[in-house]
Amino acid sequence: MTNGTVKLQLQGREMSARWNRRSVIGALSMLAAPVPLRQSQTEAGLSTAAGSSAQDRAKAVDIIKELRRIVTPDGTEKVEAIPIGGIDQFVSVRSRSRSLPVLLIVHGGPGWVAMPTSWWFARGWEEYFTVIQWDQRGAGKTYTINDPELIAPTMTFERMECDLDEIALWARKTFNQKRIFILGHSWGSLLGLLFAKRRPEWLHAYIGVGQGIDALESERRGWRWAHEAARSAGHIGAMQALDSVAPYAISSAPTYEQVLVQRRWLGHFGGAVYRRPNASFESAAFALSPEYTNEDLRHVWQANQFSASHLFESVLKTDLTHVRDLSVPLLLFLGRHDRNVSATVAAEWYEEVSAPAKHLVWFEQSAHEILVEEPGKVFASLINLALPFSYKSGE
Repeated sequence: MTNGTVKLQLQGREMSARWNRRSVIGALSMLAAPVPLRQSQTEAGLSTAAGSSAQDRAKAVDIIKELRRIVTPDGTEKVEAIPIGGIDQFVSVRSRSRSLPVLLIVHGGPGWVAMPTSWWFARGWEEYFTVIQWDQRGAGKTYTINDPELIAPTMTFERMECDLDEIALWARKTFNQKRIFILGHSWGSLLGLLFAKRRPEWLHAYIGVGQGIDALESERRGWRWAHEAARSAGHIGAMQALDSVAPYAISSAPTYEQVLVQRRWLGHFGGAVYRRPNASFESAAFALSPEYTNEDLRHVWQANQFSASHLFESVLKTDLTHVRDLSVPLLLFLGRHDRNVSATVAAEWYEEVSAPAKHLVWFEQSAHEILVEEPGKVFASLINLALPFSYKSGE
């Protein structure tokens, strides 16, 4: 083993330890209720990944960037800010050919961006799709370039729906495609499903990942599961903590503080990420994102907190059980162990909803972070189940 290899291994261990200390588990997708970060933590960000210098990060990122580089004559590989909803919002676009069907990713959270981990989970997607990653209003790179005080009043569910309409229209016009695919994860699945109901003529199909349906019922089931897991493990502290917020989500929506308690122990027992106590492994990967600058990384968790604080209450009130028929094909990707956004609630809804075609895929080794927990199966499912709908529509 060379000295260089030893150094990289030690740096990697130190980086993992740093991320575990940051406790970003609370940012686990829909109804994020992130664990508050100290200001010093958010300012430090990730610009010193691996416990060394920004230069070390740049070297690692350059390797990943070159591995992913698109060299085809008709390919597209760019990160840019575009005008959406009266402000500039960032997108990344990756495609081996501009003629490939557009796949627009609507990330979770609110504020849990997918762009900085797409280097890992979306490998190869650009060979079959024109993949658009979008950092939503108040999140990720979009947060970095906008004054939070100015956009705070616009952080509403309704405005986010309008933003999705606008960016979908931009994608259709830019790539001259009448129909596109939308993949919504977690919080993004709420926006995505409503979009599918509202704009079916714009879609080949809608893909819901970790689909949210009835927020309060999901909260109740998550609490019951965490409490039972704590009892089975003989974890008195967890049981007492969960009991302290009971009755949970019964007569009214839980408070922010109560959700934090539920999420902490639900995650601890593997209800958010299968057989892991938190998502630090995923958030650590942000440090290697070619799309994210050091400045973006310094603000990413501040942005996460900002988004969740403004949208948290409206998300908890969301109930989409009234959506009983769709005019577009529906694909549902659910983690068998997902208690963070109850997979059983989504599966029960799926049985009742009608659509021209529908397919439910269970991810047996995943909880809520399906895209990073089973990226290979996600990729195969997109190719085998989603892509054919673009052939059928002929558009």
